[in-house]
Amino acid sequence: MADTTVNLNMPFILPSQAQKHVTHNEALLRLDTLVHLTVVAELATPPGAPAEGACYLVATAPTGAWTGKTGRIASWQDGYWAFAEPRIGWRAWFLAVEKLKVFSGTLWQDIPLPATGRVDELGINATPDSTNRLALASPASLFSHAGNGHQIKVNKAASADTASLLFQSNWTGYAEMGLAGNTEFSVKVSDGTTWRTGLSISAAGHVSQPNQPAARAFRSGTSFTPTAGQQSGFTTLALAHGGFSLGAAVAGGGNRVVAPATGLYLVALNVSVLSSSGHATSLMLNATQTLILMNGIAGGAQIQSATGIYSFSAGDYLTLGHAGTAQLELGAGKTELSLAMLS
Repeated sequence: MADTTVNLNMPFILPSQAQKHVTHNEALLRLDTLVHLTVVAELATPPGAPAEGACYLVATAPTGAWTGKTGRIASWQDGYWAFAEPRIGWRAWFLAVEKLKVFSGTLWQDIPLPATGRVDELGINATPDSTNRLALASPASLFSHAGNGHQIKVNKAASADTASLLFQSNWTGYAEMGLAGNTEFSVKVSDGTTWRTGLSISAAGHVSQPNQPAARAFRSGTSFTPTAGQQSGFTTLALAHGGFSLGAAVAGGGNRVVAPATGLYLVALNVSVLSSSGHATSLMLNATQTLILMNGIAGGAQIQSATGIYSFSAGDYLTLGHAGTAQLELGAGKTELSLAMLS
């Protein structure tokens, strides 16, 4: 029969042994060390004033009373160091790092998560909560295939709910894509306060851009005879998408049409002439640059139209320039300006 137990190496009380209490007390001290083992720190040099019962993991290249005891558990008991060699599967709470670790046979390592399981909340370098039950703080995230393709699924309970990806800066949302309040895929953007839909795709595959700038402008009334050399504007926006608006008044009547965003625009100008003794109508950018110039001949009614693509900056404005003498027909579908932002 061996003198010690197999797993914890505790001494047996042998037959006819004197001072049996010594052996018994030694076994109790060893149990007191190894059961619910707590490691204060991993050190190579014994501490100067250890607390009674304090346990340490002996690091490499130990000195002093720990010389030659690398990897052992050193316990301060009754004024001396007792050592225990860890076995595979031993567990210990490491105070310095506040972690429960298990001995693999060569090193102490974090206890691994189960291969399968369920948790209510999970944080990876972050703190989860009842809403963000999975929280991650990391420079990047990787979702890779397992041999073929890979899908990320975002599912919502009902059509009126939201299933989307939200992009934030300093915890304020500025862009969102997904199914937001319906079953149409949409891309939305925000200035930090107001959300606007930039793109929406229906179940039939129809694409709409409800905030893409577009406008139809005309001047109300029946007819108008502009003064040569003057510029005139418009009074009504029959169509005004994406921020198109009427700006300051123009000397010849009406108001400027103001571009809401920088980009390329398709521009169509239609001029309905009731009578003319020879005239010219031009589309002016910021009152100084001629974009379109249409010359009319002397005579009766005539329709003039021109189309072009032009680059505008946000805040640029359009007016009509006039030369010669003509009576122009006013109203929707008559003398009219149409604009649509292309990109």
